[in-house]
Amino acid sequence: KAVVSTQSGHYGRDGQFVFLAVTSLGEFQLWERLVLIFTEQSLYPPIHYVRKVPQKIIHCFTFLQIVQLVGLCLISFAGSAYLKMFFPFAIIILMPIREKILPALISERHLHWLDGEH
Repeated sequence: KAVVSTQSGHYGRDGQFVFLAVTSLGEFQLWERLVLIFTEQSLYPPIHYVRKVPQKIIHCFTFLQIVQLVGLCLISFAGSAYLKMFFPFAIIILMPIREKILPALISERHLHWLDGEH
């Protein structure tokens, strides 16, 4: 009898998902702005928000979004089931953060360009 491993199918599917995730990063605005942190300003691509928003504001907005993303990941990957139950509330908390806290830190005009609402 030949023994067939069922785990090899998982690696193929996981590889496909990794491939899809990596190939779609180029269209992901957070990824674009994250790359800008490590790019010299004279080499910035001619993206609409780069022309309209100062570099410092772009990096501040990116940092705030990364902090929010890390917070969501910590909650969703937590070992405690009780902490995972907080995830929907964490998503709901993001709305007042965007509507009340971010406009206090970054002007509405800059947020308009950074959000992609143009």
